[in-house]
Amino acid sequence: MSGFIFPLSQPWIGIVANPARFPVRRVWCVGRNYLSHVRELGNDERESPLFFSKQPDMLVPGGGTIRYPGMTKNYHYEVELVVALKSGGENVSVADADALIFGHAAGLDMTRRDIQKQMQEKGRPWEAAKSFEQSGPIGPLTPFPGLLPPVRIRLSVNGAVKQDGDTAQMIWSVPEIISQLSRQVSLAAGDVIFTGTPEGVGPVVRGDRLLAEIDGLEPLAVTIA
Repeated sequence: MSGFIFPLSQPWIGIVANPARFPVRRVWCVGRNYLSHVRELGNDERESPLFFSKQPDMLVPGGGTIRYPGMTKNYHYEVELVVALKSGGENVSVADADALIFGHAAGLDMTRRDIQKQMQEKGRPWEAAKSFEQSGPIGPLTPFPGLLPPVRIRLSVNGAVKQDGDTAQMIWSVPEIISQLSRQVSLAAGDVIFTGTPEGVGPVVRGDRLLAEIDGLEPLAVTIA
């Protein structure tokens, strides 16, 4: 087979101070990784990392304006540290995990909270609550080989701070997340991992302006259309 019947675009993320772009292979997310957020939603504090995915073309590089999605009347923000990998493997040890990291970015795991609750009550997968068009705004990657030190992470809506935490509050550290995920799937260069959100998640409406900030990284601004 010499070619494809039609072309497909390659999902990507921008890189700070670099005209090149980071190609995205897969997008993984970690649920319930800050104890305060686990408690605010009334979930089990003793669970192992919970992984789910978004499609790569659901990312919104650089943020900007995103539309309020259908199927929900309770649309939530979740600010997260995002880790991008330059290499991968299976059954990666915690000690070796940081060597896989290309860089970090601020991201938003936008969530249809009412759909998530409905699916949880019925014991069904809640992919529809997390994986939909424009559900993953993400700022440019700051190249940083290895681990990012614990940093402040916060989210403001219309200038009012709603989430304010520290990545040191993670239940599972970034190396532990990478190691655990590599047991479930084979990781590779181009994989992107959203690492969980601190407490303070809440709804947005049309016209709201969101600002995600993580110390040492480029901020991410989003407006709900």
